[in-house]
Amino acid sequence: MTAPVDIDRVAGIIREVAAAEILPRFRNLTAGQIREKLPGQLVTEADIEAERVLTLRLAEILPEAACVGEEAVAATPALLSLLERPGAVWVIDPVDGTSNFAQGLTRFAVILALVVDGVTRIGWIYDPVSGRMTIAEQGGGAWEAGQRLSVLPGGPLATLSGSVKRSARLSGRVAKVGRKGSAAHDYLDLVHRGLHFAHFRRLMPWDHAAGVLIHAEAGGYGRMIDASPYRPRFDDGALLLAPDESCWSALRALLLG
Repeated sequence: MTAPVDIDRVAGIIREVAAAEILPRFRNLTAGQIREKLPGQLVTEADIEAERVLTLRLAEILPEAACVGEEAVAATPALLSLLERPGAVWVIDPVDGTSNFAQGLTRFAVILALVVDGVTRIGWIYDPVSGRMTIAEQGGGAWEAGQRLSVLPGGPLATLSGSVKRSARLSGRVAKVGRKGSAAHDYLDLVHRGLHFAHFRRLMPWDHAAGVLIHAEAGGYGRMIDASPYRPRFDDGALLLAPDESCWSALRALLLG
């Protein structure tokens, strides 16, 4: 990192952008402010404007850093290659859970990560509805409102609850599985002791860079399903997060069949 980053200042920017660009549009979107950018993928005026303003404001914090935002990449896919280069990169998901947001459901959030030389150094997840801001810095723990966070303890598979999109292989083997349309809230549930595990496929960096760091700093164990470490980039593979290595290995065995 070429310059120190004021973590709280960045958190303040996220809050300000959410208050100005996201919350006023929540449950107030017109049909013309929602469109399908790809089959099954919505984008709203809130996504576009929040990312635009975040990109401008973050340039004030770290002028030398590049930005990789979900909506910018939708327009210019080559921007993803910035994560393969040395240097600092802001990774932005302006509204994670856009479908929920467009339907007036509260399970959405802002996700921001600072990646330096291919490693996530700091992650922020902000829930604008509740006002919860969860932050982790590499080596510094995961925190919210001055309280250090920790994952749930592991246990037998039959006692574990998780977020999984396709759960047939886990059905009847774990306590509960489901998915509610926001990776950000899955990560919040993992560190606020609402979920034991989560499994994701087709990984976009803005969905996971911050959350994987927050989960690890809260004491969780996460790896790609092939046991390699997660890297903040696009990956067509699968990611599994669990309370500890033992639970991770047992869940992996079930998922791989």
